[in-house]
Amino acid sequence: MLDRQTEVGRQTEVATSVAECTRLRELEETYCSHGDTVHYTQEPKIFERCEGSFIYDDEDRAFLDLQMWYSAVNFGYANPRLNEAMRRQLDRLPQVASQYLHREKIELAAEIAEGALARFGHKGRVHFNVGGAQAIEDSLKLVRNACDGKSLMFAFEGGYHGRTLGASAITSSYRYRRRFGHFGERAHFIPFPYHFRGPRGMTKEEHGHHCVQQFARLFESEYNGVWDPKAGKCEYAAFYVEPIQGTGGYVIPPPNFFPELKEVLDRHGILLVVDEIQMGFYRTGKLWSIEHFGVAPDIIVFGKALTNGLNPLSGLWAREALINPQAFPPGSTHSTFNANPLGTAVALEAMRMMQEEDFATSVAEKGAHFLDGLKELKAKHAIVGDVDGLGLALRVEICEPHDSFTPSKAIVDRMVDEALKGDLVHGGERFGLVLDIGGYHKNVITLAPSLTISHAEIDLALALMDQLFTRVTPR
Repeated sequence: MLDRQTEVGRQTEVATSVAECTRLRELEETYCSHGDTVHYTQEPKIFERCEGSFIYDDEDRAFLDLQMWYSAVNFGYANPRLNEAMRRQLDRLPQVASQYLHREKIELAAEIAEGALARFGHKGRVHFNVGGAQAIEDSLKLVRNACDGKSLMFAFEGGYHGRTLGASAITSSYRYRRRFGHFGERAHFIPFPYHFRGPRGMTKEEHGHHCVQQFARLFESEYNGVWDPKAGKCEYAAFYVEPIQGTGGYVIPPPNFFPELKEVLDRHGILLVVDEIQMGFYRTGKLWSIEHFGVAPDIIVFGKALTNGLNPLSGLWAREALINPQAFPPGSTHSTFNANPLGTAVALEAMRMMQEEDFATSVAEKGAHFLDGLKELKAKHAIVGDVDGLGLALRVEICEPHDSFTPSKAIVDRMVDEALKGDLVHGGERFGLVLDIGGYHKNVITLAPSLTISHAEIDLALALMDQLFTRVTPR
């Protein structure tokens, strides 16, 4: 009798859940803008709660999240320590206008600036905002101010820096600009060393060197369009780079690429602006991903994981010469919510965690474990054309099985939908997977799991992906 009552109760809960989900979807369809990225899928998933590496739907089914809010939740969902830091701030100083100071802003800026001095040998200052694209906008002001108003920038093919108007101008995808008029200050886009789809017969290092030489030739003659040799001046002010391309598909360049590129930039007086919005805060095993390449940036832009996805906070660090109060005086840029105390309090606690825990070692170990498993999946499944990774920034390029090279967006789209059904079985339990799509051809699964993911959870991810690859492979 009890089992019967239990089953009836469960069916009632499911029916109630379905009815509520239907109600919410009707409201969303009527009142929510479709201008964001939600409606890339036909019927977007509604989630109810989250914890650690998992997010749960209204039936309390666990979905292992392998993208963690586009790398914003590096330290796990509902991280107790960071949540408690926000509660403490909420009870003490939850709000203060950005024209005034508070302790957390000052200490956080000092922490980031002192770390940059130790890593790159340059004194600098920090300016905060609320979102990655907004921090990119601030950096564009900083660059134009420092370069006598020059408004043209270099950026990479496959690069992504945001979707505000200024950020769209230096993001290579025309799709983000097409409906918003002519962008007279659109960046000059330079090829990135994407070895898997680069010229055949080259090593990674040779391909990286080739890409630098293609860029360097722009300065050989005034008729190549960017350089006045008589004045020794470039028409372009800065080069915006992601050391590891994010939306472009987690493309990882060879170690010689950025040192060689930096030599060209320094020779021609071009600033290096490093976008660490997605890769910063130990995603790759170092605080800043540019550290892997041994070059010193002029500006670093950051965001996302700084607050573990809690109260939004972003910002930039810049060399003293670019951002000192004489060069960039009060009022040069402003946001009502920049340096908000809830954000800075959580960020300061996150920075303390990064000092206390050896993420450099643990992320490298977990990333190597994950990548080894992905290589095994590549050997097993013809739809996997390429795998690569640096720390816990990993890529799986999905291709047509007949040649393991032709990009297959269709298979990836099907894979994401199947993963969200929540019916993959492991150890007698049902799971779903949260995956993100990137890449030049939208055929790359970009993996950004929590930095606190366990080795057992990595093994679970690999087992579920194995099932998923089998399920979506064309017969």
